[in-house]
Amino acid sequence: MTTPPPGSTFPEDVAAIDTMMGTRAGPNAKFNYENLTGIKDTDSRSMNFPAQYMFKDVPFSDQARDATGEDQDPPQGAELCLPFMDRNNVQMAMIGIGPGKSEARTMVEEHPDRFFPCHEPDPNDVMGSVRTIRQLHHEAGLKAVTAFPCGRNPQVPIDDPKMYAIYTVCCELELPIFCCAGVPGPRLPLGPQRVELIDQVMYDFPDLVFVTRHGCEPWQDLMVKLMLKWPNLYYSTSAFAPKHYPKAIIDYANTRGADKIVYAGYFPMGLSLDRIFSELRDVPFNAEVWPKFLRENAIRILKLNA
Repeated sequence: MTTPPPGSTFPEDVAAIDTMMGTRAGPNAKFNYENLTGIKDTDSRSMNFPAQYMFKDVPFSDQARDATGEDQDPPQGAELCLPFMDRNNVQMAMIGIGPGKSEARTMVEEHPDRFFPCHEPDPNDVMGSVRTIRQLHHEAGLKAVTAFPCGRNPQVPIDDPKMYAIYTVCCELELPIFCCAGVPGPRLPLGPQRVELIDQVMYDFPDLVFVTRHGCEPWQDLMVKLMLKWPNLYYSTSAFAPKHYPKAIIDYANTRGADKIVYAGYFPMGLSLDRIFSELRDVPFNAEVWPKFLRENAIRILKLNA
């Protein structure tokens, strides 16, 4: 593991809970985005994942291979994730599963102490989504529901009635929802993920545990205000290299929001765990924030035995 810089408060002995991890890397990652049918530009279709233009040194990409000699046909599933997790003291990771047999489902079944499941339903199939969430909660121990409002075709905004059906079943089953908010990385219209849309949802669903993904930019200051307002609203750091964590979020964690900011990575889609944990050592969190950020908040929100 990388040696922390002088004065760093990063706790080497705290095992992290990663609330966003994928299971495929390199060219095989394209399979994860088959349902992202709204993208129109040719350049995006040539990428391993549709926000690749935003990231440098994407793991196992052509760019990374040229720089480091990485294998262009990397391992997948547990063989891909566990070595990186072990090297960076990541105890557990949340991965997406579906109703059928899959690589991710096998990872959860074979390594229940390392992987736990979430599911991203298609809100355009309202009753199908509700049935699948209930099924996975019963059969696979589902821990969370996820959403990408801009990524559906047609798009489904955060405050859409179709999403209300999903929020309802999340409340009934006591499942948190992790939802992308802010300008999307893929080249899609941003309207469905405007951060102010969360306000009405939290008003209508005071019992819903709502965790944002992917930064909330450029409305991170508004997100802080909303987290102050709503007890069950949280922010996760997915898809951001630690050196780019918004200042408003760091300041909030160091003052009134230590219980509200949750660690999430973006491996292997856009960021290596090695890079994430190297850069984390320079994030100016107060010492008491780190255990909550890296694991305690996730354990509480997701009701994990960790």
